[in-house]
Amino acid sequence: MPTVVEPTEKTAQAHHEGEPKGDLIQHNDHENAHVGKAVAMNIVENPLKRHDRTRVISDAEAFCKQRGLEEHTELFSRAALVARDPHGFENLSDLTPEERDALAYERDHKFHGPFWLWYSVIMCAVGAAVQGWDQTGSNAANLSFPVEFGIGSGVGADSWKVGAINSIIYLVGGGIGCWLSDPFNSWFGRRGEIFISAVILFVTPIGSACAQSWQGLFAARFVMGIGLGMKNACVAVYSSEMAPARVRGALVMFWQLWVTFGIFLGYAANCIVKDAGRIAWRLQIGSAFIPAVPLMLGIYFCPESPRWLMKKDKYPKAFRSQLKLRAHPIIAARDLYYSHVLYEEELKMARGANYFARFRDLFTVPRIRRATWASGMVMIGQQMCGINIISFYSSTVFVDGGFTETQALYASLGFGALNFVFAIPALFLIDSFGRRSLVLFGFPMMCIFLLGAGLCFLIPKTQPDLRTGLVALFIYIFTIFYSFTEGPVCFQYSAEVFPTVHREQGMAWAVAINLIFAGVLGLTFPPMVAAMGQIGAFCFYAGLNALAFVGIFCLVPETKQFTLEELDQVFSVDRRTFLQYQTKTWLPYFIRRYFLFRRDTPEPPALIETSEHLEEKTDRDAFRRASHHGGDMHRRLSHH
Repeated sequence: MPTVVEPTEKTAQAHHEGEPKGDLIQHNDHENAHVGKAVAMNIVENPLKRHDRTRVISDAEAFCKQRGLEEHTELFSRAALVARDPHGFENLSDLTPEERDALAYERDHKFHGPFWLWYSVIMCAVGAAVQGWDQTGSNAANLSFPVEFGIGSGVGADSWKVGAINSIIYLVGGGIGCWLSDPFNSWFGRRGEIFISAVILFVTPIGSACAQSWQGLFAARFVMGIGLGMKNACVAVYSSEMAPARVRGALVMFWQLWVTFGIFLGYAANCIVKDAGRIAWRLQIGSAFIPAVPLMLGIYFCPESPRWLMKKDKYPKAFRSQLKLRAHPIIAARDLYYSHVLYEEELKMARGANYFARFRDLFTVPRIRRATWASGMVMIGQQMCGINIISFYSSTVFVDGGFTETQALYASLGFGALNFVFAIPALFLIDSFGRRSLVLFGFPMMCIFLLGAGLCFLIPKTQPDLRTGLVALFIYIFTIFYSFTEGPVCFQYSAEVFPTVHREQGMAWAVAINLIFAGVLGLTFPPMVAAMGQIGAFCFYAGLNALAFVGIFCLVPETKQFTLEELDQVFSVDRRTFLQYQTKTWLPYFIRRYFLFRRDTPEPPALIETSEHLEEKTDRDAFRRASHHGGDMHRRLSHH
């Protein structure tokens, strides 16, 4: 049985400060000791620790010579030493005082970053607003266009036609658009693909507004789905690749925050044009072109993703891009070199470079397969929770609850406002409590309040104030819990869990799952209401919340504050070991401590991997030194 390495006070403090964990393995007195047996939970090996100081400098010099960075050889030699021991930089005599001060400032100021980092993240967030605005435009239009096009009976084939018009952008986005992300990324880069999708999402809302039949509206939204899928599969990846590990969750979470802001603006636009008569629905559905304009105009001012340039073997350009995204050259060189070292580790696992080989790897390579199922689970969880019942059909739901059409529009505006406001706390929670902990907390709450909203439809319509008030209240509370739990996690989580080699394919898979099931929800909800009523539909989705909780518990490990490359080792724990720990160790501890209030309950031991287990995995996925996080915020906080 290998020796378990316990974190020292210094490493625990560094962990608490939210820095990357790559250096947290404790070595013996021999500096170049090869750590490879088993490591404690929350501790991920830094490959540079395998070598002594002389070898690290030599490798950095060779890297610069091979990659066209000879003029920066001295800088990368120092940066490699920093990457080898990120928390010990103050003891490195090689660094200049300016470099030491820059590293100390980065350590002490979590959200410090240059203008171009924040500009790029905000530009990606604008792209998210396009999606939110579009789905709210169709939300209000559902009250008008079915009548104009003669499909407004709400039963039989008409209900399926309305559902198809609402859902087609998501079905096409998941079935076609997101899978175009990989080749378009390869040909045009991250920025180029986002620009092309922005053009599509500028033109198609206008085309939708000009439709003269339900078939024409369906066709315009079909094309819109292609742009939506391409954008969704790329923007979150682009943002995650630019963000420093210590705040990646918060910065990438801008995606969800701005989706909710787009939803709110869309509802506001719906209310503004509600009195425009017969063309009101055209203005509502067409206004979604607005956020696509700044995205088209601004995306090419962003630096290209350094990791994408690195994949294309354009290291000088990658370094120039990294210099724009980091506050000092020593930080940029450290991050680029560390990404390169871990990318080389990933390449050992890749079984092929072509499109279909990388897609096959998603399901055949154990480490990647675990990420595939985990990302798919959090993505389908967003649809299982039922939020898009409200997002797509809130106006219809509120009218069925007893509101007038005008009241329903304003009630939907309230939904949009809450969705946006309560997404803001997730900026601060996602990198402290963690992704897994947030969703495990959120799903039971959403189940309870969605069930409550459905049961409120049992109140007779002869008590309209009570009925409408309680329907709105339960929907609003449900929305609040969604907004800071599952809402910000799904795209954030999926964008970070795949290796660099497979990130486009992996994110395409995750987005396809999300959009296809969003399309299924949009397609089936009108017929479901016709067959089961609002009560049956809401109770059905309340039950899906409970199933989603079980899926998250069984399939989704924690990922907070690890670098994108270090997550390779988080996902190298096999599923059986993960489930055994969660069910036999963590869950009994959690129940005794937080349900039975036995505060003296001892903290559970860390999950470790035996050397035999590691050797068993080596031939499959080439990640031999693995650790795993138990996935619970209480475990992480108590560990500090």
